Amino acid sequence: MKDLLLIPISWLYGLVVGIRNRLFDMGVLKSKSYDIPVISVGNITVGGTGKTPHVEYLIRLLHRQCKVAVLSRGYKRKSRGYRVADQQSTAADIGDEPLQMKRKYDDIVVAVCADRREGIEHLTADKGTRDTDVILLDDAYQHRWVKPGINILLVDYHRQLHADHMLPYGRMRERKEESKRADIIIITKCPSAIKPMDFRLLRDSIGVYPYQTLLFTTMQYRALRPMYCGEDVELSSLDRDTHVLLIAGVAHPERMADDLQPHFSHPITLKSYADHHFFTANDIADINATFAALPDPRIAITTEKDSARLFGQKGFEEDLRHHFFMAPIEVKFLQDEEEVFNEKILSYVEKNSKNSILVQHKNQPTQDQPKEEKKNNTISFRSNMTP
Repeated sequence: MKDLLLIPISWLYGLVVGIRNRLFDMGVLKSKSYDIPVISVGNITVGGTGKTPHVEYLIRLLHRQCKVAVLSRGYKRKSRGYRVADQQSTAADIGDEPLQMKRKYDDIVVAVCADRREGIEHLTADKGTRDTDVILLDDAYQHRWVKPGINILLVDYHRQLHADHMLPYGRMRERKEESKRADIIIITKCPSAIKPMDFRLLRDSIGVYPYQTLLFTTMQYRALRPMYCGEDVELSSLDRDTHVLLIAGVAHPERMADDLQPHFSHPITLKSYADHHFFTANDIADINATFAALPDPRIAITTEKDSARLFGQKGFEEDLRHHFFMAPIEVKFLQDEEEVFNEKILSYVEKNSKNSILVQHKNQPTQDQPKEEKKNNTISFRSNMTP
């Protein structure tokens, strides 16, 4: 009954958002384009669609060939205005997701600014960043003051748009019809064993326009990385009798528990917190006590995003520190459509980069050149960078 009372508020919210979008569509409110490649990655629903892993995929695709900058609003950070991440940045300074990306890809620029126009203008004008070749906008689908060159919309496989509702009754920031603004729509977090029939049903439910490309991705876990000490550990190499404490301050943490559970015979113990939760001393004490209560052998696992907020926290017991891991995830395209996506992105950046030397390697791979290397040497954007 309480939830039903939210329906009128959802109608009002939808009306306000709809009017705003119509004003942008009619040109009353102006979107600004830039003479530098700008790629936006965002969603229509609140949280949990896998924005960060998809932005990281774009980073890996581009950063060896051109100078990449990621611009985020830095959600839940405690600072204000425009900031560029450095080695001393914390999650409180720039947000957990930007910090995660900066730690993984130190050779790119990571900046935060709630006003994306202001952020882009800083990136393209400031001395340290004005040679940027491409800007990746993180979580900017609703930021219509900027008109990206490619607009990527992510939709969670487990929460389809046609079955959801506007905030606060549901989790949608905009109506399903606003997916029309996307150039590429990606259904994320698909089961790896999804059937051909499911692909067809998903295509029909989304209602893709002729100018749009619909793709499907799944998430795959990489080797567990130690938070404090030790070496990487493959999930498949762990003893199935290991007891696991999963610490997750993300949207839908139960899905991560479900993903990890097949590797272990004992039920995973889940300590879940609100998305982007900043851990307190009481939280650390509770985590210590929960871990100490688990039988041996035991480990603690957290997400990469949570690790940005947990690393450096004081108070973890020594035994926990020696058995504490983060679980990195990466995007994998289904139906062998990775090259479709890569070509669209690389072609757009090559054609629109003002710093591009427009050199395209058309030579066929030689027999002694590794396949991985062949893929990475398709385009070179900067004369001072090695592809």
